[in-house]
Amino acid sequence: MGFDEARHLLSRAGFGATPAEIRAVAAMDYETAVDRLLGISRGNALTMPPAWSGLPDEQARGLCNWWIEEMLATDQPLVERMTLFWHNHFTSALGKVGSPSAMYRQNALFRREAFGNFGRLLKAVARDPAMLIYLDGAQSIARQPNENFAREMLELFTLGEGHYGEADVKNAARAFTGWSVDRAEVPVFRRDQHDGGKKTFLGQTGYFDGNDILDIVLGHPRTAELVCAKLWHEFVSLTPDPAEIGRLAAILRAGGYEMVPVLKAMFLSSAFRDPINRGALIKSPVELLVGSVHLLGLPVPDTTTISSMMMALGQLPFYPPNVKGWPGGESWITTYTLLLRQTYLRLMVEATTVAPMDDTMKRPIEGRSLRNAGNAAKLGPTLAGIDPAELMQALLPRQPIEWVAPHASPGAVVAAAMLDPIYQLK
Repeated sequence: MGFDEARHLLSRAGFGATPAEIRAVAAMDYETAVDRLLGISRGNALTMPPAWSGLPDEQARGLCNWWIEEMLATDQPLVERMTLFWHNHFTSALGKVGSPSAMYRQNALFRREAFGNFGRLLKAVARDPAMLIYLDGAQSIARQPNENFAREMLELFTLGEGHYGEADVKNAARAFTGWSVDRAEVPVFRRDQHDGGKKTFLGQTGYFDGNDILDIVLGHPRTAELVCAKLWHEFVSLTPDPAEIGRLAAILRAGGYEMVPVLKAMFLSSAFRDPINRGALIKSPVELLVGSVHLLGLPVPDTTTISSMMMALGQLPFYPPNVKGWPGGESWITTYTLLLRQTYLRLMVEATTVAPMDDTMKRPIEGRSLRNAGNAAKLGPTLAGIDPAELMQALLPRQPIEWVAPHASPGAVVAAAMLDPIYQLK
């Protein structure tokens, strides 16, 4: 498939890649490489769960640090990317939920279903304790239905605006009544608080409960279209292609909402592979920071520092801004955040790096700063000894804006590439 196409695939389907990782994929047939990405789904994290002791703010900090550590440690980056995608689709925020352990279990659900079945995930989310708390479903009872979950389920999770009416929201809310969360943060159904009466929803009438409502929604063609439009925006382009989105939606519906066939079709599509779409998306703060640490091959820094950087750049995991999640796209870049991104990257490229482990001392050997280090720069093992031209090709999706001197040292090339505006793109 070649180096450039391999870099593009790994950049979009993960958090970036080292030159060695790109070369390994570049030697593969393209479809084989996609199958390999979609075939790795262990369903659980490598990193041990955070401790649920101490003060609530310590638990919250530990939860954020835990996910960052998992993103850095994972051997299945597409699973983590899809976990983040579902976190932004089925939004819940720790600030309102108030329970780090409930948010952790929701995160585990998203990871298990990273590219599982959308219908199964939708039904699980409807009874997820974090979601029941976040959208007030835990207080929704027959005599006073709360419409928050029903409304957001229709507007943001499935159909989108303009494809349902207020009566549909009200009747869906009635159908979801009776679910609550006990003291152990386990979802419970209280039948005496459920509205079992007749309801009319999207033109159908019956004694519907929440599952019935979700089955009707899953039968509506618009649901698959909305999911595929979001996938397109996340992985392909900010410019929607109605014909391609319709094609992918048909694959999703025909496959019973299994995600692997539609993800494979998207990654194999001519639009995804079109060179015009390389470097057409902006890295999110999570992608920028996690990807840079992975690429440099540095020892994992203090994850609290990374989470503080993410928060300053506008994307701290478990803390989306509102029920609509992070809008992404061009919203990631403002005059302020671009300067801040460059500041954080400069801190990284000017930091002390490490060479491979010394066999005698059994510890990393300190090297020099990447910036102005010249030929003596000791890069991390992922970048040491790489040809400067290949380094530039690996780090940037397009030609750099800033000029790089011919025959520059690897350290100078890495510094120049990471501080070039094109590095913000993927």
